[in-house]
Amino acid sequence: MPYDSSLDKQVFGKSFENDDGKITVSVYSYNNGPKKLQIVRENRDQEGSLRFAKLGRMTKEEAQAVLPIIQEALSSM
Repeated sequence: MPYDSSLDKQVFGKSFENDDGKITVSVYSYNNGPKKLQIVRENRDQEGSLRFAKLGRMTKEEAQAVLPIIQEALSSM
């Protein structure tokens, strides 16, 4: 069965933003299935617009900012 974006429902979404970009923590449920946590990084390019990047490693500042958001997301799962 191919992926159908209309069946993918966002239950929770919140972001941490700094000068370098943004990290978004979300909870999704596909086709009313189990809720799953997603963490996405977007970096700013030279023009200032955001572009998707692998999350990879986080700085201490990013980790400290994202941890409370993850706790909040877990409560919606």
